[in-house]
Amino acid sequence: MTEQQRPQSPDYRSTVFLPKTDFPMKAGLPQKEPGILARWQAEKIYEKTRDARRGREKFILHDGPPYANGDMHIGHALNHILKDMVVRTQTLLGKDAPYVPGWDCHGLPIEWKVEEEYRKKKKNKDEVPAEEFRAECRAYAANWVNVQREQLKRLGVNGDWDNPYLTMDFQAEATIVGELLKFAQNGMLYRGAKPVMWSPVEKTALAEAEVEYEDITSTQIDVAFEITESPKVPELKGAYAVIWTTTPWTIPVNQALAYGPEVDYTVVHFGDERFIVAAKLAEEFASRTNRVVTGTSSPAAGIFGGSEFAWRTFKGSDLEGTIARHPMHKLGGFFAAPRPLLPGDFVTTDSGTGLVHMAPDHGEDDFELCKAHGINPKFVVEADGKYREDWPWLGGQGSVINPKFNAPDGPICTALREAGALLAASADYKHSYPHSWRSKAKVIYRCTPQWFVPMDTAMTHISPKTRGENRWEGEGGAVNPAEEAACAAPTLRQAALGAIADTRFVPDKGRNRIGAMVEGRPDWVLSRQRAWGVPITLFVHRKTGEYLVDEAVNDRIRAAILERGVDAWSDDAAQGLLGRDYDAQDYERVADILDVWFDSGSTHAFVLESGRWPDLLRPEGYTGPTADLYLEGSDQHRGWFQSSLLESCATRGHAPYKAVLTHGFTMDAKGFKMSKSLGNTISPLKVMETNGADIIRLWALSVDFTEDHRIGDEILKGVADQYRKLRNTLRYLLGALDGFDEAERLPVDQMPELERYVLALLGKLDATLRTAIDAFDFNTYVRALLEFCNEDLSAFFFDIRKDCLYCDAPTDTKRRAYRTVLDTLFHALIRYAAPVIVFTAEETWASRYPDADSVHLLEWPEVPVAEADFDRWAALRSLRQQVTEAIEPLRRDKIVGSSLAAQVTVPASAPEADLAELFITAQVTRGAGDQVSVSPSPDHKCGRCWRHLPEVKEDGDLCARCEDVVEVAA
Repeated sequence: MTEQQRPQSPDYRSTVFLPKTDFPMKAGLPQKEPGILARWQAEKIYEKTRDARRGREKFILHDGPPYANGDMHIGHALNHILKDMVVRTQTLLGKDAPYVPGWDCHGLPIEWKVEEEYRKKKKNKDEVPAEEFRAECRAYAANWVNVQREQLKRLGVNGDWDNPYLTMDFQAEATIVGELLKFAQNGMLYRGAKPVMWSPVEKTALAEAEVEYEDITSTQIDVAFEITESPKVPELKGAYAVIWTTTPWTIPVNQALAYGPEVDYTVVHFGDERFIVAAKLAEEFASRTNRVVTGTSSPAAGIFGGSEFAWRTFKGSDLEGTIARHPMHKLGGFFAAPRPLLPGDFVTTDSGTGLVHMAPDHGEDDFELCKAHGINPKFVVEADGKYREDWPWLGGQGSVINPKFNAPDGPICTALREAGALLAASADYKHSYPHSWRSKAKVIYRCTPQWFVPMDTAMTHISPKTRGENRWEGEGGAVNPAEEAACAAPTLRQAALGAIADTRFVPDKGRNRIGAMVEGRPDWVLSRQRAWGVPITLFVHRKTGEYLVDEAVNDRIRAAILERGVDAWSDDAAQGLLGRDYDAQDYERVADILDVWFDSGSTHAFVLESGRWPDLLRPEGYTGPTADLYLEGSDQHRGWFQSSLLESCATRGHAPYKAVLTHGFTMDAKGFKMSKSLGNTISPLKVMETNGADIIRLWALSVDFTEDHRIGDEILKGVADQYRKLRNTLRYLLGALDGFDEAERLPVDQMPELERYVLALLGKLDATLRTAIDAFDFNTYVRALLEFCNEDLSAFFFDIRKDCLYCDAPTDTKRRAYRTVLDTLFHALIRYAAPVIVFTAEETWASRYPDADSVHLLEWPEVPVAEADFDRWAALRSLRQQVTEAIEPLRRDKIVGSSLAAQVTVPASAPEADLAELFITAQVTRGAGDQVSVSPSPDHKCGRCWRHLPEVKEDGDLCARCEDVVEVAA
């Protein structure tokens, strides 16, 4: 019979059990997600979750408040996705894990923005009533809270969005004031004058966390101070001590010079003039000043000639008692006073001259050294960076951070040059310099009266009963009375370091980072000279300088703030707050506001302990750390982590958290820091518009967020591809489970070996994911989930079993076993994926169970126990890969159409199994060699299942299995 005469094979497509689902392959996330979000809000999914978990073991993540200023950026997105992942996975494990979002609402950035609007309208903030100005700041913050809230909700973050915490709520402000007053009651506050980081642009002190460092180019100068007395080396009289500085503006406030007692110094001769510098820096000094040294110039020789004296190198200690005079001494008054040379262990010979000029108003080392020798600051530079109007030199001039003011041809250098004291000046010194991270303007050290929390004062109010929770009180076991007494009053520094030792850090390197910061930090500067913030609610006696500690007054202050907010702290209210026992005329009402880090550092008291959010309360009598976890960027070791630690240790004796998780910063695709000026920022809002929130979530949870990480268009394309594969896995499960019911289910012990193996793999995955949750290792969590779906399921299990699914009879044991495992996989994977791709998981769940509650109310799956020889299966899968690779050239050359048309020979040592089924080939035989060989199968192809089998007589005929299935179906 010719080809034309042969009858056409029947079409058996209608008899094949192909997967059926309405779940689309194309996600369309930007269009679908808002609808799913609206459904969650309408159905109050957060509240339902709380009801479902109430009474279970608590897990409390305390939200570090983002600042209520500007749109959400990619750092916000990463941070809140990580927090949401923590809360969702803990909830999935069955714990009661509430999430109350919050915002930091006070402080300079908001005040600065409102002032900008004033400047545009030619208005002066100082001419506006304070209450009116604060109301505008409050409205500005409220607006951005609402904007950011909707943006974060759009990310799929589940929380108590209708009742967030705001540091500008009256209750929050009253709590912050209450925490401050605890410091006051316990003697943990003092007013002192110390140099602090000061922004002349913003006119306020700054915390370390509010400062960033940028490279700049400054003017460097060498200035000569004439020596008038030198008791140990009389010959030095008339010589010049030379200092080098990159802050010329501090010379008008100089009060002393510092030398290193162990530094070797020498005298350099320039003609008849003699200059004292460190011997190690003499040559560099001569080069920088562009002068020729007369006489012998070798420090090794120990002699600088050109003088009647035989000059030798000498130790800095020989300068003890030496006196110099200021280059501008002819101005009289302050400038005519002697300038002593003082020993300073901070003096080095790394650069400069080995002598350092001391301005106690403008340097920490300067302040401490001068204070130790009875030299006090003069408070010369005003808040705006100008010298006081009454200052004899440059009074009323500045600003001191202006490069032109400090330039070689500026007023300072010009005056020094005319006085014959300027040896060198050049505007070419490149170095790192502190800037305000808000205004981006340079900051200065400025000595002003401020309020401080002492780091090294014994905290006698901290009870020794907390032993066992704090390592500073002894390492385990009982302690004797002497040890107990010694441990009863730790300093705040000791308490904080002990709490750090007892806290879990993820990654662990965070412990050393914050520990080093706490170990070396100065006293905490609490005061700010601004308007928008929580006031330092203290009354200071005008004669004694002591602040008032009276519980009745404190109660009235707290009550007033609770009723009216920060506006309740005013001169008009002072007498009412003080009551009948005190006269307001005798007291100064402190006008400073609190460091905004004190606000956020006190949120644990307001949010976790006040009872406003009952779900966050610990059982009555609990006294340990309130939060299970704080989670923020690594910069918060200096910021919120540390301010919360110090605040809690000072008031409660322990940290507010049990664990701290830090993430790195998001860089662009090339690893550069994101910057609007560089145009390399990635907006999460735009990504959600084009890709959907689930793509951002998958990206955030896929990267190693504990380090700095990257994002870019190509990276997001790769994430979208991973998402597509995961979505297709879920789609396949939905289709393959079409019509599945409990009657089909088979027990594990009745399943084929392959199904038991896959269940065992699922068990391994389950354990991996649980471990990853405990370690907050979401990179491993997502990677393991994706690899399981892609490698173990799609490329292996699903591939092998598609013949069974499509062609076996619905009642066939193997098909029933397969669908039973698919159902188990579906219920496990949808739960595993739900914290990651929150919208897609909901869409998938609703596609199978349209009338059910949200997928996010489910708990961790129960995975059937199954055993498998993993080594054996690893060998089989390796062999399968070899076979696939051997078939590929035949497919490429069209010798075979698919693997089903190939017959394979494998080594005799191959493990026992239905290898043809595993390899999806026609036949598999065992050969004598070690290699895999492939050839076309001589058998004909079944017209329904397309397998090549000896029993099929002609292409298109049915194999025995397919005949039975078709006959039953007919």
